[in-house]
Amino acid sequence: MKHDPVLARLAAIKAATIGDLKKQWRDIYASEPPPFNRRYLESRLAYRVQELAYGGLKPETVKRLQDLGEQLDGGNVAVRSIRADLKPIAGTRLVREWQGVEHTVTVTLNGFEWQGRPYQSLSAIARAITGSRWNGWVFFGLKNKRRAA
Repeated sequence: MKHDPVLARLAAIKAATIGDLKKQWRDIYASEPPPFNRRYLESRLAYRVQELAYGGLKPETVKRLQDLGEQLDGGNVAVRSIRADLKPIAGTRLVREWQGVEHTVTVTLNGFEWQGRPYQSLSAIARAITGSRWNGWVFFGLKNKRRAA
């Protein structure tokens, strides 16, 4: 059986410390890593490692995605970047590790769901998890707290 270095790199990503993940990010993307959680860094690094080894999306796939986007916004690229609702799309799962425990929140049409209970805000969920007040968007890595206003 032939050794696949990509599989070895993917396994190493899962076993790496957060410091190692951030170093790999700097090496692969030549930029500072975003302040998101471990799972986000792992998934983006794993995708990029595979993309570099096997190539990115096929041109037909890119074209199809562009066509679908144009169906949604009529070809107006400016509209594409504007969202009336800044909340993530319903069904999105937000994952945050806190003190060794992984917490998963599902975005719903009316708010959020955590541990089978509905919540109106991410801040309420962050407070329930940590016992202290947090900006829920920052806690779940959706907003960079260091970004200038």
